[in-house]
Order: sequence, then structure tokens, then C-alpha cells
Amino acid sequence: MSLDTDALVDRRRMRRKLTFWRVLAVLVAVVGIVAVTAAMRGRGELGLGGVGSAQIARIGIKGVIRNDQERVEALEKLSKASAAKAVIVHIDSPGGTTAGSEQLHTALRRLAQKKPTVIVVDGMAASGGYIAAMAGDHIIAQGNSIVGSIGVLFQYPNVSDLLKTLGVRMEEVKSSPLKAAPNGFEPTSPEARAAIAALVADSYDWFRTMVKERRGLDGELLAKVTDGRVFTGRQGVELKLVDAIGTEETAVAWLAKEKGIDPKLPVKDWKLDPKLGDLSFLHLGTAALAEAVGLGPLARSLVGTGTIQSFERLSLDGLLALWHPAAAD
Repeated sequence: MSLDTDALVDRRRMRRKLTFWRVLAVLVAVVGIVAVTAAMRGRGELGLGGVGSAQIARIGIKGVIRNDQERVEALEKLSKASAAKAVIVHIDSPGGTTAGSEQLHTALRRLAQKKPTVIVVDGMAASGGYIAAMAGDHIIAQGNSIVGSIGVLFQYPNVSDLLKTLGVRMEEVKSSPLKAAPNGFEPTSPEARAAIAALVADSYDWFRTMVKERRGLDGELLAKVTDGRVFTGRQGVELKLVDAIGTEETAVAWLAKEKGIDPKLPVKDWKLDPKLGDLSFLHLGTAALAEAVGLGPLARSLVGTGTIQSFERLSLDGLLALWHPAAAD
């Protein structure tokens, strides 16, 4: 009798375990299907609020800036849209990769050459964010917005001392001493450091020249604003990094006065609707899994507080035009 009871208990335990793993497998499958479907679907088109009616388009550039060809194509579509008589670009970004910031600047310049374009700095336009801001015809910031951080950064971890402590040595065979340098597994040689310094200097000269040409600065003033520090919007006006203090209403008034745009035109959002496939790996995994297990509010809270964005910034590679890479948005 006791043997039958034990067998029954064991059988129930096995059923419960089997049920658990079946449910987990279904959840994983659902998350995978949602992610793949979203990725295949790609990004949404620009939201054309009232396509046939004259309007001022509003677009936003937020967060870390990376290369994004679909954003370039979307901005190109906006430049050809007859309904949009002008564009207001809201920027709230600490920057990102130098190449991504250059790509965005180029796309915004093409847009500005076809439609009057005003930049409104919301929270910050620092480093690569300021590279994007310089693409506009006019830059407006709030008094306490952050602008500047004009400079280039190359960061890499070096764990050679840690490996030495652990008794681990990384062996390698490479075609030349500077191949894959620095690698983080050995002390950086003077030659490798010099090569990296030359890389940073070249990109910094490009950034500095852009500030000189786009903002009409030279001499001591140019040297002051390009030493890497950040400024408030009010300081930015004095230093000619910003044209005026204000908000979107200020931008509309400038468009009316300087470009002849009807100030009564509605300002409508033109934006890419982010799909799940748009998000970085951390966003994708967190959002999909959290939603599947009913923890969507927690995931959104992590995103809102900048926790995931902080990890995302650590994943940036190469030359950076970024202010405070470890800080929250």
C-alpha cells in the first residue's frame, strides 16, 4: 500500500514538472515568434498625420545615436513630402558613435536643403547630439538644456593585470604589431597608443571644423567651445552654439519670420513607429520576455529610468561622440 502511494506521489511530481517545462517551452516559442515576426516586419513608415494638408512636420531624435539606414531613408521621404512645409527637429541625446552621428547629420542637412529646418534642444544635444543639431538652419534650446561636449572618445577595457593575477595569458599570432590593437589582454604599446591617438585627433579635427563652419566660430571662442566641456542653453547663446532660448513655439515664430511659413499651420508628428525589431538586444529580450510573463510594467520602468540605456551605451564600439556614457538618459 505504501509502495503504491509513493508511486502515485512520484507520478504527480513528474506531471507537475512536465507541465512546468511545457508551459516554459510554449512561452519561449511565443516570445521567439513575436520577435521574429516583428523583426521581419521591420520599421513602420513615417507617420503622415494629414498627408494631404499643409503642415509643419515634427520629428524626434532621442537617446544614443548609431548608424541607422532606415532613419536616413525616412528622412529622405520626409524631404519629398509636399504636405510638410517646414520641419522642427526635437533632440534629446547624449550622442553616440561618431559614424552614426555623421550619418544623421548628413541626412538632416539634405532635409534642411529642401525644407526649412529648426532644431529644438529638449534635454540635451551633447557631443554626437550636437553634431545632429548643427544640421539645422536655426538652433533653439531651453535655458537649462545641455549642449556642447565637442570632442571624440575612444575607450577600451584592459584586463591584463587581472589575467596576470589569475595566471591566465592570452596567446595570439597576428600579421603585424598593430593588428587588432588595443586588445585589452596586454598592456597597450606606445605604438598602439599613438595610432589610437591619431585616430581620435583626426575625428576631432573633423568635428571642430564642422563647428567652425556651421557656427561661424574661430580663434579663442572656437578653442573654448571645443575643449570637451558642456554648456547650458543660456551659455550656448553667449558662445554662439545656440541661436535662441525657447521652445517649439519659438521655432514656429522663427519659421514664420525668417522663412515665410504660416504660423497657423498645424505641427504634426512624423515619426517611425518603433517595432520590436527596432530595439537593441537588451530592449528586445527584456520587452518580449517581460510581456510574455506579465512583467511589462517592470520592463517599461527599467527603460524609463535609463537602466537598460546605461547598459546599451556600454555596448558601443569604436570612436564615440558621447557625453557621460555611464549615465542614465
